[in-house]
Amino acid sequence: MTVPVIIAVQGEREAVVAAALGGQSNTAVARRCADLSEALAAGHAGLGAVVVVSDQPQLNRAVVHEFTSAGVAVVGAPSSPEAADRLLDLGLAHVVADPMDSEAVVAAVLEAADDAPEPDEVAEDIALVSPDGPRGLMVAVVGPTGAPGRTTVAINLAAELGALSGNAVVVDVDTYGGAVAPALGLMDEAPGIAALARGALHGNLTDELIARHALAVRPGLRVLSGISRPDRWPELTPAALDPVWDRLRDHAAVTVVDAGFGLEQDEELVYDTRAPQRHGATLSALAAADVVVVVGSAEPVSIQRLVQTLDQIDAVSTQDSAERVVVVNRVRAAVAGMRPEEAVADALRRFAGVDEVWTVPFDAKACDAATLAGQVLAERSPRSSVRKAIAALARHLHTRVPAAQGAPPGEVADRRDSRALAADLTD
Repeated sequence: MTVPVIIAVQGEREAVVAAALGGQSNTAVARRCADLSEALAAGHAGLGAVVVVSDQPQLNRAVVHEFTSAGVAVVGAPSSPEAADRLLDLGLAHVVADPMDSEAVVAAVLEAADDAPEPDEVAEDIALVSPDGPRGLMVAVVGPTGAPGRTTVAINLAAELGALSGNAVVVDVDTYGGAVAPALGLMDEAPGIAALARGALHGNLTDELIARHALAVRPGLRVLSGISRPDRWPELTPAALDPVWDRLRDHAAVTVVDAGFGLEQDEELVYDTRAPQRHGATLSALAAADVVVVVGSAEPVSIQRLVQTLDQIDAVSTQDSAERVVVVNRVRAAVAGMRPEEAVADALRRFAGVDEVWTVPFDAKACDAATLAGQVLAERSPRSSVRKAIAALARHLHTRVPAAQGAPPGEVADRRDSRALAADLTD
C-alpha cells in the first residue's frame, strides 16, 4: 500500500523531503504546498493520509487539530532542535530529528500513517505530558439558560473545595460573558483563561504563564477570569482549551469550570466546512471533567429546562466514567409547594430519572451581601443556609479529590475593587 503524503515544508528541506518520499515504493508525494492553507485544503479534500510540516508562524494547535480532524496524520520537519521542541509542544507525536535524513523522514511518515486518525474523530491525544502521580480533580458546572445560578454555585463550590483540599482554581469559560470576576470584585480586565488558551494554541503554555494569570482571591482559591465581551468567544476553542485542562490538573487539587448553557453543535447544521463552535468551550470542559454538576433553578420553567439539559448532556457526554451531580438552586415553597425539596426531587425522578438531587435553599439576602462585598459565602455569610448546602456538596465531592498537586495557594493578592474593600472596613 502506498501512503499519499502532503508536503508543507519551507526552505531547502522541502526538496529533500520530497525526493525522499517520492523515491519510495510505499510513499508518494500527493501535493507540494506553498503554505499551510493549501495543505489544509488538500487534507480536507482527501488527497493525503499524512502531511509533513515545518515550523512556521502560522502553525499552531488549531491547525494540528484541523489536520487530525480530517483524518490526516501530522509529521514535523523542524529546522533546529529548539524548533523540534516547539513542534512537540504543539502536540505532534511524530517529529523527525533530522529532516535531511531521507530514511528518517520515510520511517516517520510510515509510522504516522499507521497511527492516522479516522476523519472527524476528535482524538485529542495532543495533550501536554504530565508527571506521574495523582492528578487534580476537574469539575464542570453547567446548566440551562435562564440564569439558574451556575456562577454562584461554581464560585462557592470552588471556595469550599479549596478550603478542604488546600488548592482550588475556578475557571470561567462562559462564552456569552464571564461573570466570575465581577462576582468576586476583581478589577482584572485581561481574561486569564484567554491568555492560557493563546499560550496553549501556540505551544507556550508554561507554569509561569499559569501562575501569572491565576489570581489568588483567598487562601486556597485562585481565579482564571473569563472573557468580558461576548465577541471574543472564538478565542476559547476546544483545540486551545483541552491542553489547559490537562495542565491545570497538575497545578490544583481541584479545578472548577463555570461553563455556559449551550450544548448544541449548530455549526454542523449551518456550514458544510468546519467552523468555530460558540459552545465549544463548554463541550471541551464536559469532555474533560471527572464530575459534571448540572445546576437548575426551582421554578417550574427552569425545572423543565433542566430536564432537557440532562438529556442533552447524556447525548454529548464522551466520558462514561464522569459522575453527574444534579443541583437545584433557589428552592422555596413559593414556587414548589409546601415541601419544596420533596417536590423537586419527585419531578426530576419522574421526568429525568434522577435518583439523587442536591437542593440549595433560596437565600437572596446572603447571596446579595456576598456579591456586594465581592466575597464568597464562606467569608460573608458563613452561617447562611445556602452556604451550608454548597459546603455539604463540596464535602461529598472532596472524597474524589486526590493528593494536592502543583504549587501551593500562595499569598492572597489584594485584587478586589473598592466595593469589597469598603465592605471589609465597615464589616
